[in-house]
Parts: sequence; C-alpha cells; structure tokens
Amino acid sequence: MVEAVVRAPVSGGGGSARRRGHGRRAPWWCRIFPLLAAALTLLVVGNPAGATNGISLTARINGTNVAGSSGDHPVGLSPQRSAVVALHIVNDGSSPITIRTVRVEGTVVGLVFFSYDTSVNLPVAAGSSSVLGFTLDTSGLGGQATGLIPGSVEVLDGQRQVVASQSMVTDVHGSLVSVYGLFGLALLILTVLAIVDVLFAMARHRLPENRWRRALRFMTPGIGIGLVLVFTLSALRVWVPSPGTWLTVVLVFAAAFFVVGYLSPTPVVEEELDEEEDEDMTGDLVTPPAGTPITAPVPAPGLGLPPA
Repeated sequence: MVEAVVRAPVSGGGGSARRRGHGRRAPWWCRIFPLLAAALTLLVVGNPAGATNGISLTARINGTNVAGSSGDHPVGLSPQRSAVVALHIVNDGSSPITIRTVRVEGTVVGLVFFSYDTSVNLPVAAGSSSVLGFTLDTSGLGGQATGLIPGSVEVLDGQRQVVASQSMVTDVHGSLVSVYGLFGLALLILTVLAIVDVLFAMARHRLPENRWRRALRFMTPGIGIGLVLVFTLSALRVWVPSPGTWLTVVLVFAAAFFVVGYLSPTPVVEEELDEEEDEDMTGDLVTPPAGTPITAPVPAPGLGLPPA
C-alpha cells in the first residue's frame, strides 16, 4: 500500500488579521503648540488691566503720550539713551493712596519680554491729583527685545497691587539676538520639526485613521506657523501683535490646518498574516481522514520502472 500525503491548502481568508494604521504617537514638539496656545489664551483673557477705585493715569515717555501711541506713532525705547517718564495721577476716589512703584513693561502673546520697576513715594489725596517725573535706565533693552511690542505703564500701591494702568505701543531698538529674537527662532525650529514630522507620517502612511486625531496632528504646525508669523512681523516692525491680532492669526492658521487634516485621505491599511497563516506557510503535512481512497502514482512512461 502506498501512503499518500495531502498538503493543506494555504488560504488568505478567515485566518488573516488586519493591522490598522493607527499611527505612531506624535513627538514632544508636536504637543507643545496646543498647550502653549491654550496657556497664552488664558493669560491674555484672565489678566485685564485698567483703572480701579477711581484712580486714573496719564503717562508720557520721551514726550510721547502713551494713550495715543500706535504702530504708526509708537513710544520709542532705546538701550542707547534713558527714557524720560512723566506721570499725572488723578484720585477721584474717597480714600487717599500712595504710589510706591511705577512699572513699564512690554508683553507679547501673554509673555513679558521687558519690565522695569521704579520705586517712588507719591501720595495722592482723595479728590486731588499729583504729578511725577523720573528718568528710566533702559540700557538692558538690547538683550531683551526688539521691534514693535505692546506694553503698559502701571502704578502700584504698597501691597504691589495695580491701582491704575495705561496701554501703549513701543518701538524697541534692541538686537535680533535678544530674548525676543531667540524665542522667535526657537518657535521657527519647532514649527519646522512639526511640519517635517507630518510630511514623513504622510509618506509612510503612519497618520491616524481617525479623522479628528488626524486633524489635531495637522493643527500643530498650523499653530506654529501662526506664532512664527506673529513674532517675525513684530520684529520687522510690520505690525503690532496686540492680543486681538495675534490670537486671530494663530486661530486662523490652526483652523485652516485642522480642516486640511480632517479632509486628508485615510492612510492605506496594511494586511498582515496571523500566526495560524504563518504556520500554514511552513508546509505542515496533513494526513487525510481514514477511509479516503488512495491511488498510487502512475510512473512516467519511458522510465523503465516495473509495473506495480
């Protein structure tokens, strides 16, 4: 009796398993921008400044009225010469106050890039006004900031509470190699890394299959481009990055890239054989069931083999 063996057929049907393209986790630089944007938005929204308790402030720096400053007529600040500050404080309240500190600072996207505190002792009686003038040493501005920067002049009491303030636009003649310039350069590097990461993920079909996750992944470089644009145009003195302006720019770029990510094509799904299919591919032999008729192989003619 001739024993025959039957090789089990290899099938790609029910034994195969699919591996979904969930995508790898986004690197750390892709997760910085959403957190940074959220934190800065809270800082801007949660820290309003203005007159309190009937105290009003009129300020002049280098002869320029702070209240009337703008991108076309900013308050000039230079590290090469000191700034002359003149204040007029009116107390329309019912209690006297004493001004202990005058603060001049510049803020962009919720971050303070230069700040000068000057200690004073200026009493202001109820229903009266007082004036104050002093010279502010701004020699350190060269390494702090440059360009058009929104700022403010604030007067504080003995408990370090702001009793009155006045917003302004400053033109800081500092260096590009300053804290402000280096911060913008760091944002540019992070943005480039985020863009490259998204492009590589697209090329390798490693983006998430879920449209919302894919949209959030695209939104990261959008936020970065918006912030880089804000700092670049400010340093080049093209515009003033006021809270309403820079928030609008960042949100527009974030929304645009979010939509692009949401509408991007779903990554290709790769198919992978499971362990059972791998075992079948090794060529395991299977014995046919009992009672199966077996036919002996017929020898090829001309081989000279004896008949069975």
